[in-house]
Amino acid sequence: MTTIPVIDLMGSLRSGNSTAPRLTWYGPDSERVELSGRVLDNWVAKTSNLLQDELDAEPGMRLRLALPAHWKAMVWALAGWQLGLETVLDGGPADFMATDNPGGAMDQYDAVIAVALPALAMRWPGDLPAGCLDYAAEVRSHGDVFMPHTDPDPSSPALTHQGRAVPHGELITGFACPHTEGVRLHVPADSGLESALANALGAWQQGGSVVMTHPAVALTDKLLADERIHGS
Repeated sequence: MTTIPVIDLMGSLRSGNSTAPRLTWYGPDSERVELSGRVLDNWVAKTSNLLQDELDAEPGMRLRLALPAHWKAMVWALAGWQLGLETVLDGGPADFMATDNPGGAMDQYDAVIAVALPALAMRWPGDLPAGCLDYAAEVRSHGDVFMPHTDPDPSSPALTHQGRAVPHGELITGFACPHTEGVRLHVPADSGLESALANALGAWQQGGSVVMTHPAVALTDKLLADERIHGS
């Protein structure tokens, strides 16, 4: 089986100290979500299975993430990369779009997936355009283990970064930010999704973890101490 760095990374997150926090999210209205390596891998596997089994996604297809920096956006990016998709962050053409604001331009995509951002959302709050898939309502029914139907190509693009197409095989070396071993890294959501992904990949690659905060959340001394944020 051909592997790409994200597949190896997901394997490391679900093995070893898999119950340790890997992604912690602070959102509005005192929302706090903590995902261990095992739970993060579970969300990513379910999302990859949704893409592959329900939407017929295959390696080389393009997934637009019209989402803010958020823990669910991180799950979507990892799921797409695990499947061998190219993640589109700049609004370019794509086969699929995951968005927290579904509406017009539905006909530009093979499928549009509505992603409700509140952690406890069990379905989209309100009506959805015809043909739009409700992520919260659908994802939990998919399998906890992802087995690709087709091996991803390490030389195919994972995303475009600074005007350069970064292949899947170079996603860690050519996109992820370098960080120290075991880092507990603060990632502000207002730095944008691309920056959040680059920093999180670099932290996880070093066995570290990430604390992401919504722009409305104050980074207090208490939060820093409670989350043991350290390193770089």
